[in-house]
Amino acid sequence: MKKVITYGTFDMLHQGHLNILKRAKELGDYLIVGVTSDDFDSRRGKINVQQSMMERVEGVKETGLADQIIIEEYEGQKIDDINRLGIDVFAIGSDWKGKFDYLSEFCQVVYLERTKGISSTQVRSQHNHLRLGLVGKAKHLWKVANEAVAINGIDIVGTSGSEHDSRLGELPDYSFNELIEKSDAVFIESNVKDRYEQIYYALNHRRHVLCDLPMAIGAEKQRELLKNARKNECVLMSGVKTAYSTAYYRLLLMVKSGEIGDVISVETTCTSLSEISKISEHIENNIWSSMDAWGATALLPVFQILGTNYANRNIVTKLSDDHFDIFTKMDFVYENAVATVKVGKGVKSEGEMIISGTKGYVYVPAPWWKTSYFEIRYEDQNRNKRFFYELEGEGFKYELVNFLRAINHGRVINYTDDVVLEKISAVYKEFCSRENIVEI
Repeated sequence: MKKVITYGTFDMLHQGHLNILKRAKELGDYLIVGVTSDDFDSRRGKINVQQSMMERVEGVKETGLADQIIIEEYEGQKIDDINRLGIDVFAIGSDWKGKFDYLSEFCQVVYLERTKGISSTQVRSQHNHLRLGLVGKAKHLWKVANEAVAINGIDIVGTSGSEHDSRLGELPDYSFNELIEKSDAVFIESNVKDRYEQIYYALNHRRHVLCDLPMAIGAEKQRELLKNARKNECVLMSGVKTAYSTAYYRLLLMVKSGEIGDVISVETTCTSLSEISKISEHIENNIWSSMDAWGATALLPVFQILGTNYANRNIVTKLSDDHFDIFTKMDFVYENAVATVKVGKGVKSEGEMIISGTKGYVYVPAPWWKTSYFEIRYEDQNRNKRFFYELEGEGFKYELVNFLRAINHGRVINYTDDVVLEKISAVYKEFCSRENIVEI
């Protein structure tokens, strides 16, 4: 029996894919199709993929052309697969001509002519065109705009609140209402106190929303926004970019699978120095407090790992002479665990995360919120494991791609559960009301 193997992402399966699969099938008796995993695509820079791996696998299966489907997960796997599966022919599209000649040492290599005028990039651009508006100061948006350029199907139509800042190039700056009229969706990273009303307005005008956390001050208001999104059939997605990074997602899976045993402690630190000392200057320049800048990010792993049903909490905040919180420390006590969160804007510390368990611990070096690397450490250092997952840019690309995917497919993949969103909003309400807060 003559075995043939081919590989691809097979995103938004189209006639060009079908033609390649048919031609590969004709080269032998048994066709094996390798579908690249989401992680491998991300590491290769293919962040524009619109369908999940399982959706892409299902698409290939439905063609009826594949006798066997495997998942491609790492560089160099093709040689392993060819040897392990007894492959006679490796087939790939002609746009890769010469790239895989090295495989001829192991089997016959055939480059198949691609269907002219059809590509996944073209299909994505034609079917997933989204007009996106950016809301907030240029200080927080220019990196988003830069990374959005690389995503097929997203066009930035303008901003609101950026005041024609040169960092945003030629993007026009509109009033919020004008921007809503010109957009299909909005990315919001404005002042925390303004977000609830902005999101509510956008949803009532049937605009999808990707918003930094917290979206609202108080769990009740957060629930209202989620309910309003469902009523208007809109996507409302949280915009803490850490949640969408491959390293962070894999870290959570390993911890929850019991890799370090029962989790006893979670410690997170997020700090940055502020160049402005007076609160009046902070307000004028839209420079956020320690909680506004870092609170949601630092709280996220605590609530995702330990849950939201803590028995007790204690918050201590250091205020400047102008009553601007430059440092805040939060302690949460659970039935069988504890957590410590430290955030600072004007105070600098090591921005690491440590998750302690009964079998070992996870160490994520600074800045942990942009991590591409973490370690699992044990008492026996010979068992220590290191993990590396490439992170492109600041990570905004990943949340934007997931936002676009959710809109196109009508469903949100919950990287941040609604319960976690509500609890983060509740903590902010307690902090803003100074409810049982110790000030120093």
